[in-house]
Amino acid sequence: MLLPNIPAFDEAAAAKAHERQDQLTKPTGSLGQLEDLSIQVAGITGRERPSVARKGVIVMAGDHGVVLEGVSAYPPEVTPEMVQNFLHGGAAINVLSRQAGARVVVVDIGVASDFEDAPGLLRRKIARGTQNFAKGPAMSRAQAEQAIQVGIDVVEDEIAKGLDLVATGDMGIGNTSPSSAIVAVFSGLPVSQVTGRGTGVDDAGLARKIAVIEQSIALNQPNPKDPLDVLSKVGGFEIAGLAGVVIGAAAHRIPVVVDGFISGAAALVAAELVPAVKPYLIASHQSVEIGHKVIWERLGVKPLLNLGLRLGEGTGAVLAFHLIEAAVRILNEMATFDEAGVADKE
Repeated sequence: MLLPNIPAFDEAAAAKAHERQDQLTKPTGSLGQLEDLSIQVAGITGRERPSVARKGVIVMAGDHGVVLEGVSAYPPEVTPEMVQNFLHGGAAINVLSRQAGARVVVVDIGVASDFEDAPGLLRRKIARGTQNFAKGPAMSRAQAEQAIQVGIDVVEDEIAKGLDLVATGDMGIGNTSPSSAIVAVFSGLPVSQVTGRGTGVDDAGLARKIAVIEQSIALNQPNPKDPLDVLSKVGGFEIAGLAGVVIGAAAHRIPVVVDGFISGAAALVAAELVPAVKPYLIASHQSVEIGHKVIWERLGVKPLLNLGLRLGEGTGAVLAFHLIEAAVRILNEMATFDEAGVADKE
């Protein structure tokens, strides 16, 4: 498939932001990761004094055939019910987005139910859920490409409406299983080292989940050197869609705030497809899913928060919006030593 070109990280803008940080009324480096964040945003946007005023979270929703194997503590009916909850403004992501001043866009990319038109809902269904990857590929290669393109198109539409900062969110019962499979294939680690309890399965459920993923990888033989092959054989529609969001945002110099394990798996797919997206990623938090840490290490990024989260929806990413906005405000609004008439160090 033909993917958009990703512009190079603007080292000159980042250097100017770094120079300004060193002139602000504080000891050099005293604001730690906040300084690094502001410099990264400057390099991403190509602006020494960037803005992140217009914020949004794109929540991709899809179902998974592998739930038939008993890998989730919740039934698949929860996926469409939670989509309705998003649309009515009653989910955690709605609450946190209202606090952060961010808009929520919900995309039905593969839910096994149909929805009527509703404000905030985009109907871009590829199919009514993926196939059970314990029995064969989750989707065709063409479907994987189509889902990535949906993500690119959705974020480009949002950029056209005005967007400075985007978060990735997900909804899909069973989606930690494809995420674990993706991480296992790309990292080469044993499935047991990248698979957690998801929605909260017990010990027997976890053992069953690990066994199903191991068997699925053995059956489908995804090629780690071919990201589309991995995505089509053991992925999910919402994971593919979010990979497209990452690529599409990076192509337009928009910082991408990556949420939890599922969003992380999507960012990993995007980075395997187009390594140039890596500087555009901001790791929002470290979730309790053990494979999440492996994703961040492989992407070479450091998460901002560690709050024991495991909800998804984009919740951790939207919480990180506050830190990113704080970092940018410090860069833009704090006085330099010269402006404040404060003596700098000798």
